[in-house]
Amino acid sequence: MNTTNDNERFNRSGKTIEPSLKPALIDAFVKLAPQHIVKNPVMALVWAGTVLTAGATLAGFATPGFGWAVTVILFITVLFANFAEAVAEARGRGQAASLRRARKNLMARRIDESGKETSIPASDLRAGDQVLIEAGQLIPADGEIVEGLATINEAAVTGESAPVLREAGTDRSGVIGGTTVLSDRIVVRITAEPGNSFLDRMIALVEGSNRQKTPNEIALGILLMVMTLTFTIVVVTLPFIGGFVGVEVNIVLLIALLVCLIPTTIGGLLPAIGIAGMNRALKANVLAKSGKAVEVAGDVDVLLLDKTGTITYGDRQAVAFHALAATDASQLRQAALLASLADPTPEGKSVVKLAREQGEQIADPDNARFVPFSAQTRMSGVDLPGERVIRKGSLDAIAQHVQSLDGHIPAELQARVTQVARTGATPLVVSDGRHVLGVIELSDVIKHGIKERFARLREMGIKTVMITGDNKLTAASIAAEAGVDDYIAEARPEDKLGRIRAEQASGRLVAMVGDGTNDAPALAQADIGLAMNSGTQAAKEAGNMVDLDSDPTKLLAVVEIGKQQLITRGALTTFSLANDVSKYFAILPALFAVAIPQMAVLNVMRLSSPTSAVLSALIFNAVIIPLLIPLALRGVRFKPASATALLRNNMLVYGVGGILLPFIAIKLIDVVLSALFNV
Repeated sequence: MNTTNDNERFNRSGKTIEPSLKPALIDAFVKLAPQHIVKNPVMALVWAGTVLTAGATLAGFATPGFGWAVTVILFITVLFANFAEAVAEARGRGQAASLRRARKNLMARRIDESGKETSIPASDLRAGDQVLIEAGQLIPADGEIVEGLATINEAAVTGESAPVLREAGTDRSGVIGGTTVLSDRIVVRITAEPGNSFLDRMIALVEGSNRQKTPNEIALGILLMVMTLTFTIVVVTLPFIGGFVGVEVNIVLLIALLVCLIPTTIGGLLPAIGIAGMNRALKANVLAKSGKAVEVAGDVDVLLLDKTGTITYGDRQAVAFHALAATDASQLRQAALLASLADPTPEGKSVVKLAREQGEQIADPDNARFVPFSAQTRMSGVDLPGERVIRKGSLDAIAQHVQSLDGHIPAELQARVTQVARTGATPLVVSDGRHVLGVIELSDVIKHGIKERFARLREMGIKTVMITGDNKLTAASIAAEAGVDDYIAEARPEDKLGRIRAEQASGRLVAMVGDGTNDAPALAQADIGLAMNSGTQAAKEAGNMVDLDSDPTKLLAVVEIGKQQLITRGALTTFSLANDVSKYFAILPALFAVAIPQMAVLNVMRLSSPTSAVLSALIFNAVIIPLLIPLALRGVRFKPASATALLRNNMLVYGVGGILLPFIAIKLIDVVLSALFNV
C-alpha cells in the first residue's frame, strides 16, 4: 500500500522513493542559523569564512569580481552540506508521516476488575489497563494479549498485507497500537504509557530527534576537529611566514586555502551518513533503538541463533510414532494424544492430528490437569484422575521423571531416539506413569539458502552458533546440514546467557535473536539483541533492535547493514582526505608563485591563472558534496570479505580515485572558466 504526502512518496514496506527536494532545500537555509551550524564544526568554519570573505570584499581587500565569486562558492559549499543532511532527514520525516497515519483518535473499551466495560479515549489508557477488542477494531495501544487469539493486520507498521496470528499465553502475544484486529475477540493488557508507545519511539527515531552519534562517528568528528584546528593554525601563521620572504598574502586567498585544506567533504556528509544508516535499517523493517546499535552490528564477531524458526522453518510436525517392543502402537498413540489435547503449540497440535488420522478418537477427559512445557522441565503432559501421569519430552527429562516414579528405562529406548535423531528429526519420548511407551518423531526443514548465508558470514569472520533444546545427535545433524560453526544442544535460557558472557569475556561482540520472555536476559546481555515484533513486551524492551517482520533470519541482514554503515563512512572519509591533495597543487602556487617563481613547478595541472586555480579548486570542493549525497544515503555496495580485503579495496577505489578525480575535475573547471570568463 502506497501513500503520498507533500514531502515524500513513501512505500509501506519501508522503502522510500526519492523525496521532494523543495523541503530539503528550505531546511538547508534554516540550518544556516548559528544554533544549527555549530553542531558541525567543519562547516561552521566554512560559514565563518564566507562571512569574512564578504566583509573583506566590501572593505576592498579583494577585487569585487574575485571576492564575491569566492564568497558565493563558499556559501554554496555550506548550503550543499546542509542540503545533504536535510535530504536524509526528509526521508525520516516522510516515514514518520506515514507512521502517524496508523495513530488516530481512538476510543478504547476498558474493562475493570468486575468485568464492567467503559469507553474512554485511547490517550487516557495507562499501563496495566485491560481493553476488549473485536474484529474490525483498531488496537488502541501497545500491549499483550491475555485472553483469546486473533488475526491482526500490521500493515500500518510493517507494510506486510498478510495478517498475522497473535495468541495469549505464547511468545507471539505482543500487539502494537494502530494495528487492526481482523477476526475473533481478544483482551489486551496495555504495556505502554501515553507518548512512549512503539509508534511514538519509531516516529522519534526516524525524525532524528532521538538520534545519538555513534562512537565511531564521535571519534571521526574529533579527528576532523583536530585536523581543522591544525590547518587553521597553519593558515593563520602563513602571513607571518610570508612577511619574512616579502610575500603579502591576501585574506580572501587565505580563507580559500583553509577551506580547501580542511576535510569539508566528509564534514558535510558525516551527519547524512549517520541518519541514512538508521533509515537503511528501517527500510529493512528493523527498528534500531539507536544509531549505535546499527554500527555495533557491523563489528559483531559471534551470532547466536535459535534453531527453530531461524535455521529451520519452525513448524515441526509429528510424522510417525515409534512404539517400543513391549508397547502396543495404539497405546502409544492414545498416550501421545492425551498429552497433547491441551497443548497449544504447533507440535502438540500436529501430534493430535496424526493420532486421529491413525484412528484414535479419544475425547477430552474430565477433571484432567494439563502440564505445559517449560524450558526448565523440558516436558509437558497431562495428569488424569486416578493418579495417571502422562508426559512427553526429551529423553533426559522423561528418564529423570520415570526414575523419580521408581520406573526403569528400557535399553531399546536409546536406540529408538538415536535412530530418529540421526535423520535430523526431533524425538519426543512418551511415558505413562512409570512406563516408557515410545517415541514421537517431529520433523522440521532447514530453510532454503541458509547454508549459503552462513558461508557469507564466515567470509566476514563471523562465527555462528546454533541454540536448540534438541538432544546432541539431532543438534549435530542439523548443525552439519545448516553449516553453522558451533551449536549448543539441550539448551536452557541460562545456557544462552552463559554463552554470551563467555564470548564477551573473550573480547568478542555478540548478537542474538529472541522473542520470548525467557530470552529477555540474553537479549539484554548481548551487544546486539534483535527482538521479534510478534514477541513479548519483555523481549522487545530488552533488545536494542526490533524486527517488524518477525523474521529471525533478519539478524543476518542486520549485520550486513551495520557493515555497510561502517564501510560507507570509511570510504567517504578516505575519498575526502585523498581529494585534498589536488587542492594543494592548485592553491599553493596561486598564493606564492608570483613572489616565489620556483613554486610554479607545483602547478602540475597547468592551471591558466592564480584566480582560475583558486576558483576551480573551490568549485570542485563545493560540487563534490551534492554529487556524493546519493552514495551517502544509499551506502557503498557491500560484499562479504575480510577486513584486510575491505581496507585494500577502499584504498584502491576511494583512496586512489580520490587523488586522481580532483586533478581531472579541477583542470576541466579551469578550462571552462578560462573560456567563459577569461580569468
